[in-house]
Amino acid sequence: MSTTHFDVLIIGAGLSGIGTACQVTAEFPHKTIAVLERRERLGGTWDLFRYPGIRSDSDMFTFGYKFRPWRDSKVLADGASIRRYIADTAREFGIEDKIRYGLKIVGADWSTAEERWTVTALHEATGDIRTYTCGYLVSCTGYYDYDAGHLPDFPGTDRFRGRCVHPQQWPEDLDYTGKKVVVIGSGATAVTLVPSMAGDAEHVTMLQRSPSYIFSIPALDKISEVLGRFLPAEWVYSFGRKRNIALQRGLYLACRRWPRQMRRFLLWQVRRRLGPGFDMSHFTPNYMPWDERLCAVPDADLFTALSSGDASIVTDHIDTFTEKGILLKSGRELEADVVVTATGLKIQMLGGMELSVDGQPRPLHGQMTYKGVLVEGIPNLAWVFGYTNAPWTLKSDIAGAYLCRLLRYMDEGGHTVATPRDVENSAMDIGMLDQLQSGYVQRGKDVMPRQGSTEPWKVLMHYEKDSTMLLDDPVHDGILQFGAPA
Repeated sequence: MSTTHFDVLIIGAGLSGIGTACQVTAEFPHKTIAVLERRERLGGTWDLFRYPGIRSDSDMFTFGYKFRPWRDSKVLADGASIRRYIADTAREFGIEDKIRYGLKIVGADWSTAEERWTVTALHEATGDIRTYTCGYLVSCTGYYDYDAGHLPDFPGTDRFRGRCVHPQQWPEDLDYTGKKVVVIGSGATAVTLVPSMAGDAEHVTMLQRSPSYIFSIPALDKISEVLGRFLPAEWVYSFGRKRNIALQRGLYLACRRWPRQMRRFLLWQVRRRLGPGFDMSHFTPNYMPWDERLCAVPDADLFTALSSGDASIVTDHIDTFTEKGILLKSGRELEADVVVTATGLKIQMLGGMELSVDGQPRPLHGQMTYKGVLVEGIPNLAWVFGYTNAPWTLKSDIAGAYLCRLLRYMDEGGHTVATPRDVENSAMDIGMLDQLQSGYVQRGKDVMPRQGSTEPWKVLMHYEKDSTMLLDDPVHDGILQFGAPA
């Protein structure tokens, strides 16, 4: 079995993987770099999800890469545009030829004696096992299982005569024109699907167990459009990005500091869109803002679909599926030709690969995360995980920049190994996302890494503080320990 060696090996060719590969390649043109991707195309999430209306839930000035600005005025971009943006970025930075497709990473073992990772991959099309080694391993695999989404065990699904689909496996041949559709869910996917399907379906019903906070944002960045007539594009982009980072952070902090006032504000903007006669119980959550993620909709499209009568919303619990649709606990039956189960994701770390050090398993959930990028006790491993309370790419961008700083420091010092060590006994039995009450986070608590009582083991989810910690603070801090100079 032949083995190919690289200086840096990146797992995943999605938004984070391509962004990290671009930064490392630009900073270290002499290093050998490869990106291993399980799918047959790049794009990650933005290639996998193909349901109607798929789009970002963050504005593109901050969801796009800082090093390659997003130039379109559309605030929430559609999935195809985002995938094209990722592909164009890969092409511009010379990453296309570094990607190897169709490889499911089975395991990765660090050898202390050899100071390198051995990565085992299954080429799924042929069944071949392929082996790679690298000096530094970077996981950019996101946080959920690509094979299947979360699907509760609904009673009676075998009796339903219509078609039942999960957004994560959207069938290309699904024609819902003129049909009755029920979308189960109240998160970002559901609020995207309902207005997107409402124009073609006979009627779309959004069936939710409990409400979420939903707010409307402009579909187009008109401020930047106006400024673009008078100012250089770089100035407009820089201003728009800084403005949006500040607005997002301000909204999050306001929800945390003044939850009752922000609750009133968020409900007021829904009521203003729907009118005084609408039953607001469907949009009044039983939790405070930002205990779970807020859902953004462009130009109030969900509220428009509900007001027009093309769509409706029902808050109830499912008793059982029937031949004709869904019977609710209240006794009401929702007739459906198509049921879309927008019921969430299944958390998965590292794309499902098994980590080990010198043959000894090191599951991620048993370790703390260092600066939200490295992993306690595991040498030469970076784990790129974006924000959950802000655009994902804000964090993945600065994580990639930190990785470049670290590699530069190691090169200049002649170090071959860097390992975060908990020298101050900071470990706590608290998961890195325990503060979020979202269903997918709570279901995945047992697989997420932990955090500690003090920095750099605390997960900050704060762009300004993370930027200082990752981009300005010294690389050598006494906690990140380096191997003897080569």
